Amino acid sequence: MVSLPEELKAREAAARQKVEELQSEAAGLAVRLAEAREDLSRLEITRETVAQALADLSAAEAAAEPDSVEINGRQAGETAAPHGVGVMMVPPWREGLVVAVLPDVYRDIVEIIADAPGPVQAKQIVPRIGLPTTTGKIEGTRGKLKRLVERGWLDEDTPGQFTLARQGPGRERANSR
Repeated sequence: MVSLPEELKAREAAARQKVEELQSEAAGLAVRLAEAREDLSRLEITRETVAQALADLSAAEAAAEPDSVEINGRQAGETAAPHGVGVMMVPPWREGLVVAVLPDVYRDIVEIIADAPGPVQAKQIVPRIGLPTTTGKIEGTRGKLKRLVERGWLDEDTPGQFTLARQGPGRERANSR
């Protein structure tokens, strides 16, 4: 007959082995999850890039005017190179350019700011575009806001406070196209 302490020791060893096996499985799943998230991120970026390139090409064809304005050394009506080199994700704002030419995330940001009653901060925009409010996402969004300011879509009169540009997208609501 087996004594109680020996039986408990055997059960403890079996439980310890099961915990180690499960920890090993969990570590393997964590690696697979990280790889799957990286693949998803690459696919999202690729889809957004392709959509923007197509939007830029469509906008360039629609804006082909003989007396067009020169932007970055090219006439506004000229199409961008068909490959990804030199494609500008956020075109400089100019009269007649609609928010629809912006990539999805930039368009969402402009629409959120257009709907806001006053200046908006990056940390207020992040949850509204469906991102977690982590430092990385807030800083990434701040970078997008700064790019929109550089290209004339937004203004930043007070550091960190963003509004629609005074000459911006018609200064009307971004949702009205």
